This record gives sequence, structure tokens and C-alpha cells, in this order.
Amino acid sequence: MSEQKPGFIRRLLQSVWHGFRFIRNFVLNFVFAVLFIGFIAVIFSEEETVQVEPSTALVLNLKGDLVEEKRWVDPVEKAISESTGSEEEQPEVLVRDLVKVIDEATKDERIKVMVLTLSDLGSGSLDKLQTVGKALERFKAAGKKIFATGAYYSQNQYFLASYADSINLNPMGAVILEGYGSYPMYYKAALEKLQISTHVFKVGTYKSAVEPFTRNDMSPEAKEANSAWLQELWQNYKQQVAERRGFAPDNFDETFARLYERINAANGDMTQYALDAKLVDSIKTREEFRQDIIALVGEDKEHHTFNQVHYEDYASLVIPPFPVNNPMTDKVGLVIARGAIVDGNVKAGMIGGESTAKLLRNARYDEKIKAVVLRIDSGGGSAFASEQIAQEIRLLKAAGKPVIASMGAVAASGGYWIAAPADQIFAAPTTITGSIGIFALFHTAENAMSTLGLNVDGVGTTELAGFSSGLPLFKGLSGDAEKLLQRSIENGYDEFITHVSTTRNIDKAQVDKIGQGRVWTGQKALELGLVDKLGTLEDAVAAAAEKASLKNFDVQVIEQELTEQEKLLAQLFGGAKAFGLLPEQSVSQTPVQKLMKQLNQELSVLNQFNDPNGLYSVCFACQVQ
Repeated sequence: MSEQKPGFIRRLLQSVWHGFRFIRNFVLNFVFAVLFIGFIAVIFSEEETVQVEPSTALVLNLKGDLVEEKRWVDPVEKAISESTGSEEEQPEVLVRDLVKVIDEATKDERIKVMVLTLSDLGSGSLDKLQTVGKALERFKAAGKKIFATGAYYSQNQYFLASYADSINLNPMGAVILEGYGSYPMYYKAALEKLQISTHVFKVGTYKSAVEPFTRNDMSPEAKEANSAWLQELWQNYKQQVAERRGFAPDNFDETFARLYERINAANGDMTQYALDAKLVDSIKTREEFRQDIIALVGEDKEHHTFNQVHYEDYASLVIPPFPVNNPMTDKVGLVIARGAIVDGNVKAGMIGGESTAKLLRNARYDEKIKAVVLRIDSGGGSAFASEQIAQEIRLLKAAGKPVIASMGAVAASGGYWIAAPADQIFAAPTTITGSIGIFALFHTAENAMSTLGLNVDGVGTTELAGFSSGLPLFKGLSGDAEKLLQRSIENGYDEFITHVSTTRNIDKAQVDKIGQGRVWTGQKALELGLVDKLGTLEDAVAAAAEKASLKNFDVQVIEQELTEQEKLLAQLFGGAKAFGLLPEQSVSQTPVQKLMKQLNQELSVLNQFNDPNGLYSVCFACQVQ
């Protein structure tokens, strides 16, 4: 028996080793095969260049959410998921790329008309939609027509469609404009069922970020504040659309009774209702619409449709895969701060205290960059990371380089913290900003522990021992510990309002009055002195150039550099998709999927909380629906 055991163990280890080698070789061969296919695709795709006929329609078939900065996605993971038919979770369309495409099409004599097919367009704040809309207006000003067509128009999709010369609706389609709302999910009862204790420390009457964990509904104060800015957004939406469509703002139906009355008058026909309400200009099938555009630009006989080039194909012609900067000109640097603010280094799509500060530091040491625009689209996050970024802005100014903050959809809480030290702050009328407040949130499971029959016990040299390693999670917080944390929060709030008072030259008592966590629109923030001017990103760039006395300059986007490996993979797999090896995906979502997406987004914010001091300045309610 003693002689057989070593032989058995040896054979067992050999089997494990062979199994390991098989798995390793399989994975390596699979990765190599994918890379090889991508490489071949790139080679052959050079011969498959996009063709634009002398008379062509540019089809804006946008897929995904409109964003200021695309979040980083691993090119290998993206390619594999697409090749297996998996849908990209949250596809995105970069606003500046979209504007570039429209402006190039405006100058392109081959592009005669534009067709908007927006069924896969996702979210997009009013300021982003207006930025795209201004480019559409430049297209029309060049004497070119825009036609929109679709089976159903969501609110964002309809806003862009309203820029068209004519809006078509499929005979089985509908247009329902719901208005804006803020409906966070509340967890208090669920946490109680799980016997999880919630400990909240905050300053600000209107600092409602913690309410989902302490209440089962929205507080009267939060409803009052949220209703005010939501109504401003909705009035702005209605006014703009009404002007373009040639009807009064009261043409929008805001009650079920009014909507029923008008649809009933159209014999229950949703398309006839849309036509009667002047929301659309025509009701035509896809083939009828197709024939209309064929009459304008000619027919693509091979594909039995009108001559056309799609958005991504045309973008591949006019937008270089990687930025090319002219080394001879002075620059206005553009730093994008989009997403939750967290401590440390993060990829694009989030704001890192270290990584975003590094971008600003790069601008400070770049001799060709004479001024910086910080474009903000963030509801806040870590107070510590926000201050790290603010310190870099002060250093930029001390180096003699003007800094202009440009607010996008949201620049609230920590988003306002990083805007405050700029020389000037620009906001859109519909920007959601303010929310000057701070909080800390702890969950402890001492009650759940006792129910499960578990306990944590021991000794320490001080009462503080074990605090940083998570002991309160199991033991709870003492009254003295809660007093200490609340005092820390009060100090953090005082630092916030002092920061705003000093940088904005507003009396500290006044900052406290308009602070308290309350949210304001850009229009109201201008009246309160929280911002300096209403304007676009282009206005902010012009102001930065003026402050730096620049006459001839280029705008240089300062972003995290890809490694050579990442660039190669991006080219390989980008080529694979262009060559048609990877399938296109639809991005439409069911109501249940949208609800799950909201839940996932709200919970993911908690996972991102990593402030070393546990202090946060966040506006959860700033995401509208």
C-alpha cells in the first residue's frame, strides 16, 4: 500500500497538470483567434471604405445615451460580448463627436438631407440635446432639410425630432410626452426587515441624499425643492418645443383626463391624436417615407432604399480614431469631469480625486496650454476627492492659467465644490446645481447578529480600537461615537460653505441660506450668485481664450492616455466591428429593465463611496426621469 500511494498521487497530479494545460491553451488559443480575426478585419476593412454618393441622406441612427465623456470599456471584453450577441449594457454617444459629424455634413455637398431615426436614443439632458439641436439648426441654415421618422418618440427623442422640418409617425406609432420626475427608491422598511440599523449624520434642511435609507417616502422639504427645479425644466422643455412646432405651451397634456379627452376625440387612434395635436406632420409607413426620401436624393437600387450613409460610418470618415494636436498653436485645455466623484485613480466615466487632479496638473505643466475649461457633469461624491481637485484648480490659477468651469446637466454637491474655485462659472439655464450640503451614512447589523446567534467581542486599549476595521458594523455605534461623527459633519459643512464664500465672494451667512443641500437650476443659480453667466461649453471656451488673451488657438481635450496595448486592441476590435464581423445590437429597454437599471445605478453609487473620512456631498435626486 505504501508503494501504491506515491504512484496514485503522481498520476493525480499529472491529471491536474494536464487539465490545467488544456484550459490554459484553450484560453490562449481563443484570445489569439479573436485577435487574429480582428487583425484580418482591419486589413480588409481598408478596402471596404465608406462610400458617400454625390446625392446622399445622412441617417442619424443614434444608439445610446448622450454623454460628455464616454466611460472606459475594456476593448477585449466589449468585442467578446458583441461577438457572442450580448448587448452592450449602456451604449453611449459622445456629444462633441455628434456635433462634429453634423457640422461636417453641413459643409459636405454630397449630403443633401438628414434623416433622424431616434428609436435607440437613450437619455440626454436638456443642455446636451440643445447642443445637438444648435448643430441641427446650422445644418438647416445651410439650406438643407431634416426629416424625422419613427414608430414611437420618447421625450428626449421628440425634443431632437422637433428640430426637423417634418416629423413622420408610423401608422401604429405614438407620441406621449410625460414631463419630468424624480422618483428615488426607498429602502427604510427593507433595512428594518433585515434588522439593519441606519445611522445618518448630515447638515442641510434639504440634504435629501440620505432619505432613501431613513424614510419610506420623500420628505415634504425634498418634494418642495425638487418640484421647483423640475417645473423649471419642464417649462423650458415645453417653451422650446412649442416655438419650433408652432403651437402654444398649453398644447402639452399633463393629466390623464385631458389626454383621454383628446385621444377619445381621435376615436382612440394614437397616431391621429398626435397629428391633431400637431406633434407630428405626417402618418406614413416606412416604405412611404422611404419613397419620399428617394425622390429627394435618389435610390440605392442594390438595397432597395434611398442613398444614405449612417452616423457611425460617416463619423469614421470625419473623426480621427485618436486625437491629433497641432504642436504649433496655443491651446485651451478641456478637462471633462463626468460621473461620481471618488477617491483615487479611476477610468474615464468617473471622477477620481487622483486621476482628475492629474489631468489638471498635466495642463499646468503643459506650456502650450494657456487656459483650462473644466466641464462638469456630476452629482458629487467624496468630499475629500472634491477638495483634491479644487486644490489643483487653485494651483492652475496661481500658475497664471485662467480656469473656467462649464456646467453640463448636473454640477451639484461635490460637482459644485470643484466648480467654485474657477475664475468664472458658466451654466445652462437647465443645469441642476447647488445642493451645498454634506453627510455621512453608516449601516450596522448588531440586531441581525443577535438574531443569527452571532456576536463579536474582545478588548482594546481604547474605545476607538477596531473602529476603522469595521467593528461598529457588528457592535453598533455608541452615543458618544454618534456625537463625534455629527460634529465632524458639521465641520465639513462649515468648510464647504467657507469654500464657496471665499471663492465666490459671497457672505458666508448668505451661502448657508442658499445652501442647506437645496438644489437650484442654472437660471436660479445665476440670480443667487452661484454662477456667473448662462452659456454653453463653447461660450466657456471663448471666455477662457479671452482671459488668456488668445486670438488663434485650438481646443485640446486633456484625457487619460491609452497604453500602446490598449490602442492596438481598440484598433483591432474597432476594425472588426466596422468590417461587419460583430453584430449590431438594439438598445431599447422594457419598463422592468429600466427599473432594474435605476436600482443598479443607485446601489452602485454606494459601492463607489470610498472617502477616507467617510464624508460625502452627493445629490441623488438630481437624476431626472
